[in-house]
Amino acid sequence: MHEAVTVHVNGRAIEVPFGSTVAAAVAMASVDAPRRSVTGTPRGPLCGMGICFECCAIIDGRRVRTCQTLCQSGMEIRTDVDT
Repeated sequence: MHEAVTVHVNGRAIEVPFGSTVAAAVAMASVDAPRRSVTGTPRGPLCGMGICFECCAIIDGRRVRTCQTLCQSGMEIRTDVDT
């Protein structure tokens, strides 16, 4: 049996496999980049291991690295770039 969890990305419910990272959920929600740099350039996951901080998003009111955070049911994920 494959378990799934439901998270909300920019208000949209997304079902992801249990154990998925928030970066994967954001990609599944068709968000091209979770944030913009100070110059306005879209930024997305780069290193995938929590070093670069390019994948940061707001999760339940806190800015965190999406590549290092596992999805939990009911999680509210907000990105700076809604696509």
